[in-house]
Amino acid sequence: MSEHNLPILVVEDDPSLREAIGDTLELAGRSYVAVDGGQQALKVLGEKAFSIVVSDVRMMPMDGITLLKEIRTRLPHLPVVLMTAYAEVEKAVDAMRSGACDFLLKPFDPQALLAHINRYELPASEDTKGVIANDPASRDLFAMAQRVAQTDATVLLTGESGVGKEVVARFIHQHSARKNGPFVAINCAAIPDSLLEATLFGYEKGAFTGAQQAQAGKFEQAQDGTLLLDEVTEMPMGLQAKLLRVLQEREVERVGGKKPVALNIRIVATSNRDMATAVAKGVFREDLYYRLNVFPVAIPALRERPQDILPIARYFVVEHGWRLGRTGVKLSEAAEQVLAAHDWPGNVRELDNVIQRALILSSGTSIAPEHLNLAVRSKAVAGPTPTLSSTHLQEPQKKPDNMKDFEREHILRTLAEMGGSRKRTIERLDISERTLRYKLQQYRDEGYFKD
Repeated sequence: MSEHNLPILVVEDDPSLREAIGDTLELAGRSYVAVDGGQQALKVLGEKAFSIVVSDVRMMPMDGITLLKEIRTRLPHLPVVLMTAYAEVEKAVDAMRSGACDFLLKPFDPQALLAHINRYELPASEDTKGVIANDPASRDLFAMAQRVAQTDATVLLTGESGVGKEVVARFIHQHSARKNGPFVAINCAAIPDSLLEATLFGYEKGAFTGAQQAQAGKFEQAQDGTLLLDEVTEMPMGLQAKLLRVLQEREVERVGGKKPVALNIRIVATSNRDMATAVAKGVFREDLYYRLNVFPVAIPALRERPQDILPIARYFVVEHGWRLGRTGVKLSEAAEQVLAAHDWPGNVRELDNVIQRALILSSGTSIAPEHLNLAVRSKAVAGPTPTLSSTHLQEPQKKPDNMKDFEREHILRTLAEMGGSRKRTIERLDISERTLRYKLQQYRDEGYFKD
């Protein structure tokens, strides 16, 4: 995703000046799209991605300030430079308050225009493996991620399960000054409460039964790099207090240890829950929330960035095709139509799973709609979602052929038998609330369960 490969959007209602700006950009080897007003600009911004917007201020019926405010609402991190022939202090102040990068006074030298573009455009990036951002919403997301990557600020990534929070976290790490250091990820929901403290902070020999030698925790392992606290809202309250102290003091003490270890790490945390709600319910510490929420980034669901669906699907076909020995396989046009129509409740993770299954089920060089197994769940053809009292299985019931499938069927059937009561399900299965929540989230991502 190199922003310098993206066109520049020029918004100017004067035909001669619009042409002159176009000539300047062409001579500089830059691609551009030129429109004559704000409404046209908003239309093309919704259709494709741009590296920067250069807009006139005095336009009718929508002036440049109004356009700027609309862009900030829709694409808050897209750079905008405004042009005007009138050196009005009030306009300049209003523009800068509304988020303009700079103000360019007419007449201006072509080199001045290019200097402004080069100054405010996001730098090109070469390390983009696994990053697909065709939709304007995704372009804006990674533009923001690239900017915060240049700092050491703590980042809080929020969004539905499966949207690609770890992809964004790795992108931030790869584009930071810590890129040569380690990237260490820990899923706070997948580790038993009894092991989480030792896993995070490490332990000394003899700290507990089985601790036969000292072990550095995830914090120490991430030294000079980035630590990803995945699903941090699933962390027990008691451990949240210890995490808060580590973040405040920038040092960690191993379980059973007596000497703190100074830390030089960057923290990125993720959550698929509304953290403000979690704080209000008393399941997440307010002080820890504010400590993590230094730079919040909300990642849109896959259905909110529809232009990404097919490019991501094609990427998975190539990636998994190579791994499965199915190189040369492509999606048929009909299959792509089905993929585009699906609402993707499990987001990118669900799409990944669907493509893997399709590659296994297909035998030729083309993936057809029937290989996707999405007909029942697709937006275009879906019927009513099965209720809890009927079934949670999104596919026809069949005898499980492995322990994972058996476990899933057993848990979902028990939940249905308990009338959807998670408390009664926990009691019946003799598992923790945290385990059930984690399992249901996993089944939701895989498309087997809907609330």
